[in-house]
Amino acid sequence: MTFGACAVPAVSSSPITVLSRQLAPLGEVAPPARAGLLEVLESVPDPRKKRGVRHRFAAILFVSVCAVVSGARSFAAIAEWAADAVEDTLSGMGIGAPDASTIRRALSTLSGDGFDIAIGGFLTGRLAADRATAATVKADAAGGAGAGRRMRRHAIAVDGKVLRGSRTSGVDADNPARMLMACLDHNAGVTLGQVEISEKTNEIPMFSTLLDQIDDLTDVVVTADALHAQREHAEYLHRRDAHYVLTVKGNQQSLRRQLAGQPWKDVPVGHRETDTSHGRTVTRTYKVITIAAGILFPHAAQAVQTTRTRKPKSKNKRGSRRTQRETVYAITSLTAEQVSPAELARYIRGHWHVENKLHWVRDVTMGEDASQITTGAGPRIMAGIRNLAISLLRLAGHTNIAKALRHNARNPKLAITLVLTS
Repeated sequence: MTFGACAVPAVSSSPITVLSRQLAPLGEVAPPARAGLLEVLESVPDPRKKRGVRHRFAAILFVSVCAVVSGARSFAAIAEWAADAVEDTLSGMGIGAPDASTIRRALSTLSGDGFDIAIGGFLTGRLAADRATAATVKADAAGGAGAGRRMRRHAIAVDGKVLRGSRTSGVDADNPARMLMACLDHNAGVTLGQVEISEKTNEIPMFSTLLDQIDDLTDVVVTADALHAQREHAEYLHRRDAHYVLTVKGNQQSLRRQLAGQPWKDVPVGHRETDTSHGRTVTRTYKVITIAAGILFPHAAQAVQTTRTRKPKSKNKRGSRRTQRETVYAITSLTAEQVSPAELARYIRGHWHVENKLHWVRDVTMGEDASQITTGAGPRIMAGIRNLAISLLRLAGHTNIAKALRHNARNPKLAITLVLTS
């Protein structure tokens, strides 16, 4: 069996074995000893009818991931990347070059849930393995010193995103844009799960469905915006031995009034941070208070008042340098013994990594909002492949995704090596 085109039914065998024999011409590429991404792609069920199939489904997924890691934004771009790479590299691995219509039909009929769960499970395991290795190396280097030091909890941000380019309109169709919700590891910038939000509902009922994709949430801190300051979410996280840090705004008016009514003037500033960017100086002060029994929110232990002050460095067109001040409240299940004000500040600010490290990159760097893919599961699958591409690049140590895409685009072997060794 090979990944490439075939005139007769393929023999059932593992692509890992085949690739290990065929990778010799590439020299620098070696399959990982552990279960890798190739095995995950091979495990994704082929949604196509068997008759007339020329390219193995895992090969189409493999080529698609490699192409997106090299900057491809559409089915046509994936096919062009494969056509350019087949003579140089892919043919030696038994992989053909599927055309754009083949890629479109295959990916548009794939189960979005199945693909996201498979990819999320792989990335969760990969991240856990990398962390375990790093912890072992750090412990060995420290010679056992600091073994009793408190470990920083991992944090996961949950947020939704609209795929603006997926909206269809016209005489025969007028469908709203698709909406997805993902969870992202704060520190690594790796996407651990994704679900689609039906047009008949919103993010709230899909919160637990998304986090159910992660097997173990023990001692993990989940951050979310004000939409998810829901009592059911707090109870769900408590059942899974996880913690929460949730912003509270007008959708929970009674809770916000309770938080705003705390004696904040008597509370000292627990943490302060200042940064200068985009022509302004922003100062954030954090006050943290232990919550009294009267706060009506499950398992709440502390409340946070964040005051954000923005001061322009220069005058605007009207000659004003007016300072803007905003106060926001948050609630957490972490106690004062479990977390410091500085750590709470990191969780609150770290939540927005899901916007900066994922949604913004997909929109601006990968052109997601401009994508014209609208058919079937195509929009969601391409979003999932973008999530995977970004995660693979971050796990490989890249911090500038645009630069990494340009780098891979210059040599197909770079993307192939990244995927094969993941």
